[in-house]
Amino acid sequence: MSETNAKMKVTQEKLPASKIGLEIEIPPEMSQKAYERVIQELSRTINIPGFRKGKVPRHVLLQRVGTPRIKAAALEELIQKGIDEAIKQESIAALGNYQLRSSFEELIGKYQPGQPLVFSATVDVEPEVKINQYKGLSVKVEEVKYDPAQVERVLEEKRSQQATLIPVEGRAAQLGDVAIVDYVGRFAATAEGETPKEIPGGKAEHFQIELVEGRFIEGFIKGIVGMQPGETKEISVDFPSDYIREELAGKSAIFTITLQELKEKELPALDDDFAKEVSDFQTLAELRESLEKKFQEEAEKKTKANQKEAVVNELLNHVEIEIPETLIEREIDIMIRQTALQLGSYGLDINKIYTKENVAEMRKRLRPEASDRVKKSLALKEIAKLESIEVEASEIDARLEEVMRQLAGEPIDAVKLREYISSELLIEKTTNWLVEQAIIELVPEGSLTQTAASENQPQTTVTEGISAAEPSQPPENPEMPTT
Repeated sequence: MSETNAKMKVTQEKLPASKIGLEIEIPPEMSQKAYERVIQELSRTINIPGFRKGKVPRHVLLQRVGTPRIKAAALEELIQKGIDEAIKQESIAALGNYQLRSSFEELIGKYQPGQPLVFSATVDVEPEVKINQYKGLSVKVEEVKYDPAQVERVLEEKRSQQATLIPVEGRAAQLGDVAIVDYVGRFAATAEGETPKEIPGGKAEHFQIELVEGRFIEGFIKGIVGMQPGETKEISVDFPSDYIREELAGKSAIFTITLQELKEKELPALDDDFAKEVSDFQTLAELRESLEKKFQEEAEKKTKANQKEAVVNELLNHVEIEIPETLIEREIDIMIRQTALQLGSYGLDINKIYTKENVAEMRKRLRPEASDRVKKSLALKEIAKLESIEVEASEIDARLEEVMRQLAGEPIDAVKLREYISSELLIEKTTNWLVEQAIIELVPEGSLTQTAASENQPQTTVTEGISAAEPSQPPENPEMPTT
């Protein structure tokens, strides 16, 4: 309670979007004390010619500073304290995001120290979760099957990596070659007479590049094919709209490329010696068997992930939740932080990417996904309550130990990490339970994607995490060559 021990009058009102409206009446003693506290603080800190700090007469202080300014400072304190006390007094499980509903300017006019003060505000609270159905959800799921061709592709990639480079003379560059190039990238001019600006990080000398389509932005590799050693050529390209570097996304550019050297690959024989060179296995047969097992396990894992995603997405069709703004903003914060950590691990300068404008746009773009993630998390936690699904302390300890090993040397809040892991394990356990209760029809891989595409419906990316955002993975090979 406040230092006056006077009980405030508080009236609650349930509002949309999981908000509680509060009408709060500040008692006279509290309104007077806040006003006096502001005057005392100003008296100690303000500089007024002819008076020492702390010795300014009250009437002089009021005249110089002005009553409206003093009332405004006192009101700010009263509103914040009033909301905090009201939440405590009424035992409201508030999430945050306090907002004043009354006009602050009107409150200044109405505020009389020593008299009651009434104002209105809102706070976000935990949402009510209504689930119409969650057992026996019926879904179709794409079944990912092991493809033996995957093994051959990996072996060929390994052979390519172990290949000997042989200089090429007397012919033009072709797909599969390794080219040594100098390049400079510039933004395409957008107006007549404009001098094209060089792309930051878009310049290199003696850069080695394998001429394989899909390695870089579309048109870059194709432009090199057909060039002769010593030849210089300009290639026009367009960065994709979803390019990882947002300052380049959707932009047109021109790369000036000089082909310095050209080499072709001489592949090693696919035999036991090759297996020993590229792995810990002694024979090619053992290497093949290991790869087969790996891809079979991956196929099963992807099918299970598809099952989880399909069932949880179907669950959302049976859930009613008014998600408070506070939870959405928190989820966006998590997504942005995790993306920043991941981009930083790729050596990118986060300060250049996370400008004020980029972050604002990023938050807007992430909002729908964040809302869905919060909705899924709340629904699954509600099911856990209904079905008494719990996580054992031993399970939390085991996961915590694993994560601590991965984060060795990093500053960690062990308490918060444990809470996070406990929440994640509960969601994971509940999701598995939900899948066990579902009616699942396995269909060929790609069939649902094709159906959705034909109906022009957006697809959802498969994610393992639900309550905490998993950032989009950057491509394994950067789309633009970098030095």
